[in-house]
This record gives sequence, C-alpha cells and structure tokens, in this order.
Amino acid sequence: MSFGIIGKVLGHSFSAEIHPKLFDCDYQKWELSPDMLDDFFEKRNFEGINVTIPYKTDVIKYLGFIDENAEKIGAVNTIVNKNGKLYGYNTDYYGLLELIKSKNVSLTGKNVLIFGSGATSKTARAVAENMGAKSVVRLSRKEKDGFDTYKNIKNYYENTDVIINTTPCGMYPNIYETAADIKNFKGLEAVFDVVYNPIRTKLVLDALNMGLIAEGGSRMLVFQAVYAARLFCGKDIKDSKGEEILRDIIAEKQNIVLIGMPACGKTTVGKILAERLNKTFVDTDCEIEKKYKKTPKEIIESNGEAVFRKYESEIIKDISKNQNQVIATGGGAVLDGENTLYLKENGKIVYIKRDINELLSDEKRPLSNTKEKLENIYKIRKPLYEKSADIIINSLKTPEETANSILDVI
Repeated sequence: MSFGIIGKVLGHSFSAEIHPKLFDCDYQKWELSPDMLDDFFEKRNFEGINVTIPYKTDVIKYLGFIDENAEKIGAVNTIVNKNGKLYGYNTDYYGLLELIKSKNVSLTGKNVLIFGSGATSKTARAVAENMGAKSVVRLSRKEKDGFDTYKNIKNYYENTDVIINTTPCGMYPNIYETAADIKNFKGLEAVFDVVYNPIRTKLVLDALNMGLIAEGGSRMLVFQAVYAARLFCGKDIKDSKGEEILRDIIAEKQNIVLIGMPACGKTTVGKILAERLNKTFVDTDCEIEKKYKKTPKEIIESNGEAVFRKYESEIIKDISKNQNQVIATGGGAVLDGENTLYLKENGKIVYIKRDINELLSDEKRPLSNTKEKLENIYKIRKPLYEKSADIIINSLKTPEETANSILDVI
C-alpha cells in the first residue's frame, strides 16, 4: 500500500517531490489511460491518491463517500482508502483560496472571469462565489450550458476585475500558449493561473507587464498538497511547512539568468553559481555554436547580425523551457523583448552591471571589437538591461565576490 498521483500525463507533476517532504510516505506516479481506471480502482492498492487532469470528475463514481464541499463543486482531487472504502475530497479549493489570499486580493463585489470548463474551473467558481464575487463567468471553447465562449470574450473587456486560468494552456512543454489575450481588458486588477510548470506562465508575465497583480500555481499546488497530506496521514501539518517547501521548490526549479555587457563576467560568474547551487550551467553562445557549427563571430561575419539574433532567439526559447539552470546570455539578448519573456517564465534575471571604463573591446566580438563600438552598444543596451532585470548586481573585484553578491540576494 502506498500513496501517489494519477493522471493521463504526469511529466509536469511535482507532487512526488512535495508529499515525502510533508510526511513519511512512499509516493508514486501512475499514468493511466481512461480504460485503465476501472482496474486501478477495483484493486485499490493505495492508501491515498491525488487526482489530476483529466480524471477529477471521472473518479467520483468509484467513491463510497464524497465530502460535502467536493460534492458541491463536482470534482475530486484527493482520495483516501479507509479499509477498502474510498473517501473523496477537493483540496484544490483550499490551495486556490490560499493563492488568492496570499496576494491580498479580495473578490468581494468583483466580476470574475474563469478560463476553462474542466474540473478545476468548477473549483475556481466555488472559491470565487464563496469569496463574495459579484459575478462569475466561465469561458469554454465549445458552447455548453453555463458557459460563454472565447469568441465572446470582448463582452468582458470593460467590467472584468479578476481572471483565473484553469486550463492547461501554458503548461510545460507548451509554455508559450495562453487561453486568451488579456491586453484589451480595461479595469483588470489581478490574474491567477493554476499552471505551476513553468513557474510564471506567459499569461502571468503578460499581466505583470500590464502592472497587474499576478501569480502562477506553485502556491496552490503546495497548499492543496498540505491539505491532502493532512487527510492522508491524519496529522496536523503546519502551514509554515508549506511555506518552507514552496521556497525550496522555487529555489530549486528557478533558473538564474545572467545578462549584461560583453566581458562583464557572465560566463565565469555563471559557472561558479551553477556549481554552488547544483544547477546546470548553460551558455547561449556555446549552444548556438553547438547547433549551427559556427561561433557567433563567424555567423555575424558570414550571415549578418540579424541571422545571429534569429538563431539566438531560437536557442533562448528552447532552453527557457527547462528548469534548474544558470543561464549566461549573450550581451545582445535583451535587444529582443521576446527573449526576456522566454527567460522570465522559469527564471530570475540578474543584470551584472559593470562600468563602461572597466569593459574591454575584443577582436572575438565583432559588434564590440573597438572602444567606439563598445561605447555605442553600451548606450543602447544599458536601459534594456535595467528594464529586463529582476535584480541588479554591481560587478565586484573578482568573479567569486560577484557570485557571492548574487547568492546573498537570491
């Protein structure tokens, strides 16, 4: 007998990392196709399971008891096996409630728009209604009772206060998708996304760029697990434990992205950080050379800067999907705003700031091989570095000192 999670695809799931930190357990992942559910629940070889996409409604028929809150929502994500009788609960409700409250957002009297028509949208509706929302509208791709469709989204541009995304749009590996474009919403205050991999979806980043309150689903994931673990082991697990696990998960999964002028020390500092943080080190210029069999200098000289920037963006988009990395970018990576968006989905961007007088021109860098060229690109890029950065660190005397300064902040 053991604990675990069931779903159709579980490559994105962090549950197997979270639950053993909450209580002593053997926790597994069971990827099941729909035709495997009957056999799985007939055998009942588990003490407790979490349930994820797409089975939160399908599992209800196997239960001997369903919690009142879960029954009202019509979705179950936690099942406990008590002497062969299966008890169903919805801990997603408490996780989403914790996520919204953590940002000090009140839904009282607010108009809430929910993206999605699946089981989690039912949970989001229950949370919004219980928090006193004035109206709750759910959007679906298809016409169905109780839903409006995305083709009518413009009807909600003027009066929507809060958006909650419950769709898998933006989930790894398709991290650049969104259920809908939010730029036309006029009075929007906050956006919440239940997707937790990547750490910040494109939807969340779009909202942050609009100056809104926005947060991804990592907190919801951890705190629904805290509530589920209490049911699994029958013991009180403090919220402080959830906070500790959340910090650890973000610290482990989050990429550290280094930006800055050529010769500011990104590669050397990045290798030091990767070793100390036990993260994979990635240099975008090296990745370009591996893929295209030419150095950046050779590409620029033979094909032009525009071609190099295209290659650079392709590499950045690809590596940004992965987590637990230290990424050293080329000096001009910030020239394309899309690169910054890609890097921020899983990363914290650190600008290594170095005085222009301390930077040296280099024949290996055709865009900064003279002092004049170096000064010109510095004028162009400096404001872009500052705008893109989450953290600005002054380059110190040695790479070790600079790395220590970054570690102190992150």
